Amino acid sequence: MPCNDALQVQAYFDGELDAPAAVEVERHLESCAECALLLADLEETRRLVRDNAAYHRADDDLRERIAGMMDREGGRPEKPARGFIGDRRFLSGLTSGVGATALAAAFIFFLAAPPAPNLLVADVTNAHLRSLMSDHLIDVVSSDHHTVKPWFAGHADVSPPAIDYAKQGFRLIGGRADFVDGHRAAVVVYRHGLHVINVFAWAADGEKLPDAVTRNGYHIVFWKSGDLVFCAVSDTGESELTELVRLMKETKT
Repeated sequence: MPCNDALQVQAYFDGELDAPAAVEVERHLESCAECALLLADLEETRRLVRDNAAYHRADDDLRERIAGMMDREGGRPEKPARGFIGDRRFLSGLTSGVGATALAAAFIFFLAAPPAPNLLVADVTNAHLRSLMSDHLIDVVSSDHHTVKPWFAGHADVSPPAIDYAKQGFRLIGGRADFVDGHRAAVVVYRHGLHVINVFAWAADGEKLPDAVTRNGYHIVFWKSGDLVFCAVSDTGESELTELVRLMKETKT
């Protein structure tokens, strides 16, 4: 029989646990071979998806409808989107086999669609948490700009600056590749005291960026520079994260 803690291990893998619960799972993993194997399987599946999965963008109409639904999150839409899940005619059609197929297709497109602002925040937050709760924080370990930046060229879609700001309190510790917004993003990793700061970078494609936000105790700042989108995520102080962003914006490379 599966271990009773298997669901907790899956929640741990997904970054859904708070710090005390995550520590309890880590202790359990030390003594439970079954759960350790489950976690290893999940991590291998994620690696295979990252390396081999195809990413497809939804059309503009679907993206706008999803964005509208997310903007109304927490309130009742004044008028359901025509032909979408809120439409009664759409719902009534689900009783037929054709409707079931349409629903499946709609969910596939929803999952493949690039995140609207709210979803983009969730996407980068989850990517940040995954990096902290697995062995995927750093792929290339170095504080040398001339080592980290060239590494991105063969592993991510973009190769952003990777400057060490150790004198200002932000030590470059390396970089990795990750998936954000359907892109194979480059991630520059800094350490500020006991805090890890992930700075994601991917190719800009005209998407609307969220304002700076705080989600589950993590501060998130987006900005654009040239043809790149950047996003810094950390549980360090908001002013400290803003200072790193300022340094990066002012650095000429």
